Amino acid sequence: MKKIILFFGLVLSQVVLSQTKPIKDIAQELQIIGENDQKDRAQIEYIQSKYGSQSPEMNALWKSIGTSDSINIIKVSAILDRYGWLGPQEVGEEESKTLFMVVQHADLPIQEKYLPLMRKAVIDKKAKSSSLALLEDRVALRQGKKQIYGSQIAWDMKNNRNYILPLEDPDNVDKRRAKVGLPPLTDYIAYWNMKWDPEQYKKDLPEIEKMQQMKKK
Repeated sequence: MKKIILFFGLVLSQVVLSQTKPIKDIAQELQIIGENDQKDRAQIEYIQSKYGSQSPEMNALWKSIGTSDSINIIKVSAILDRYGWLGPQEVGEEESKTLFMVVQHADLPIQEKYLPLMRKAVIDKKAKSSSLALLEDRVALRQGKKQIYGSQIAWDMKNNRNYILPLEDPDNVDKRRAKVGLPPLTDYIAYWNMKWDPEQYKKDLPEIEKMQQMKKK
């Protein structure tokens, strides 16, 4: 399946890159890509609560999400490589956000490729600094570093709880979040019924880092 998707992607990329489309056509394409990005993800909580996180139904959903992501990043890469980062004033608010969402859901090499482009887009006011912060965190963790803004949460199956993935300088995380327009960490993690205690987190951090190392093996 992956070989088929990659072949399809190479053909599709060449077709897209060989043409210059009107911005309105790109906006319409991004709208469809955005819908495809969220369609299966909207079912995650329902499928997980009904069948369980390790169920065949959940595995099938993740497989479908993976296939959709592979196709979406091919299309978005072709757009970014030809037109650069398109802002809300060019393609619309949601359509511009789709560029971020698809890159956010891509593999590390793709994220590393477009991270500098998104950084420039924030300077040019074509992307939100709050969105960039989420991508910065995801890339940092995948590179084996600590996240900066505390946006990445994981599930500990052994202790049946959510936890914040390795975070740099926990004492000042809210200052960093405020600078990029993110709410305090206490408010953010309340969605997962978590409480933020910097002192306790610093005590737990060695164990959290150990868990992350085990997952990589």
